[in-house]
Amino acid sequence: MRLANSRKVVYAALAGNLLVAATKFAAALFTGSPSMLSEGVHSLVDAGNEALLLYGYYRSGLRPDRAHPLGYGRELYFWSFVVALLLFALGAGISVYEGITHIAAPNRIENVHVTYIVLALSFLFEGASWWIALQTFRASKAPMSYWEAIKKSKDPPSFMVLLEDTAALIGLSIASVGIYLSDRLQRPELDGVASILIGLVLAATAAFLARESKELLIGESAHGPINASIRAIAQREPCVQGVNGVLTVHLAPDQIVAVLSLEFADELRTPEIERCVEVLEKQIRFEHPEIVSLFVKPQTRRRFETARDVRFG
Repeated sequence: MRLANSRKVVYAALAGNLLVAATKFAAALFTGSPSMLSEGVHSLVDAGNEALLLYGYYRSGLRPDRAHPLGYGRELYFWSFVVALLLFALGAGISVYEGITHIAAPNRIENVHVTYIVLALSFLFEGASWWIALQTFRASKAPMSYWEAIKKSKDPPSFMVLLEDTAALIGLSIASVGIYLSDRLQRPELDGVASILIGLVLAATAAFLARESKELLIGESAHGPINASIRAIAQREPCVQGVNGVLTVHLAPDQIVAVLSLEFADELRTPEIERCVEVLEKQIRFEHPEIVSLFVKPQTRRRFETARDVRFG
């Protein structure tokens, strides 16, 4: 259900950005404003980013095969990382370039009233997309703060769209001030300064998104309550003498690989251990269907602690 809501947010953002991009490019062509052109590029890049995120959702849902026995879940994290790079390279880079070019050779904005109309429409479209993203993210963040929820989220598109739309609204505000001052003071280079500031906002947003996507792409563990629940389920089984540890890694927001280190009673025979593992796997997957692969490793606590010390130094 949560992933379905995230997809709806991405679709809404895609539609909004396409409308905004078309409006901004028309205004940039009509008025010659570089900050408006930068904003048009930004919206077009955002639309492309949303398309890539939807593609990532599609690819992450593909079934496992011989070449990818754990599935394609991390494709969502890969394409989220690509989106952050595109936002930095295209959105921020082009905005800064256009700003520097306009400062070096400033041109007076023509038909400035048309620009204000376009900015108002852009605020309307972007604001609608931002509001949908905000409400969806607010419903999923539970009692956590927004910052904590973003840091702990395993679903990058859910917060990427919100942050992109926030950056877009900030960019529109900067463009509005830049255009107003450029026209009011008869200083067309101020519009170029606004374009550079928009680029810096996009660069900061992209850097943060790249960092969060990279962490997930490398592999983050599941939230503490999930690990605790797996441990509790294992401890309830009579055949399990002790739970040494639980290791989990997210492949996608709804795909987790779990490894259980268990100590079984010495008197148990191999068939009995196999039946115990089968029952345990069914129970864990019943309570946590997001666990797509479960590996159980029988070993003593001493062997587990020795291996853990070697792994983590």
